[in-house]
Amino acid sequence: MISGRPLIQARGLVKRFGDFTAVDGIDVEVRSGEAFGFLGPNGAGKSSTMRMVGCISPPSGGELRILDLDPVRDGPAIRARLGVCPQMDNLDPELTVRENLTVYARYFGIPRRVARERAAELLDFVQLTERADSKVEPLSGGMKRRLTIARALVNDPEIVLLDEPTTGLDPQARHLVWERLFRLKQQGVTLVLTTHYMDEAEQLCDRLVVMDGGRIVAEGSPRALIEEHSTREVVELRFAAESQEPFAGKLDGLGERVEVLPDRVLLYVPDGDAAVAEVTALGLNPANVLVRRSGLEDVFLHLTGRTLID
Repeated sequence: MISGRPLIQARGLVKRFGDFTAVDGIDVEVRSGEAFGFLGPNGAGKSSTMRMVGCISPPSGGELRILDLDPVRDGPAIRARLGVCPQMDNLDPELTVRENLTVYARYFGIPRRVARERAAELLDFVQLTERADSKVEPLSGGMKRRLTIARALVNDPEIVLLDEPTTGLDPQARHLVWERLFRLKQQGVTLVLTTHYMDEAEQLCDRLVVMDGGRIVAEGSPRALIEEHSTREVVELRFAAESQEPFAGKLDGLGERVEVLPDRVLLYVPDGDAAVAEVTALGLNPANVLVRRSGLEDVFLHLTGRTLID
């Protein structure tokens, strides 16, 4: 359940590395119980923002409050109430799956008996009970990711930070991780995640910001962003030619806008089937035609002029 209580508040937040500004004066507010996302390509400033929220990288400017505390002055107290799933798994390969949880629990002062009980509960939650006594190394990428998420929950955190939670996983493993995260969301855990997968953001996030070049270029729910910045449908046209540019010029006036990508032309329209009929009437014969609903990648392309995976 999303409440009105803000757990994260940033105003004019800045992060610089020498002369390079990674985060350039962003305003963010995350409320209790919501799943909040930072969407954008690599280098957009997402991970730098997460490191500031996680109290492992001090802000260079602006204001930041986490759980109504100052991350510079109260870093240890905040970190004790956070769960962190980093972009790269940093599990201990010398320990078993269960020990990765029980040993980590000791860092939070959790008694051994409680740590063992909590480990059993979490392994059941991420469906790794049968691998409890296995070493980490033989686990699949999806299993390691689920174990890393379980470890982030061992201290019963108020906020869980997930940096690119499913990068590198196959589709089946990604969907299993999404299912576990959705269960956490249903339990009222506040999730803050970064991703460059539009489907991940649409699946998990109640609200998100789109970042590019260290700045926020749009904010809202996935559906609201799509409705505001794109059309209801998109027609993808692939022409059998080295360049798609000559064909794009012939489509001017069809739909609200035309985007040219290296391998296809995107036509943004309210009615995809009607637009395809108009393309055919113009005497154009694309090698492949796809009509689909607009998504967050279309929003990002419109706002920044490039796709999420550029």
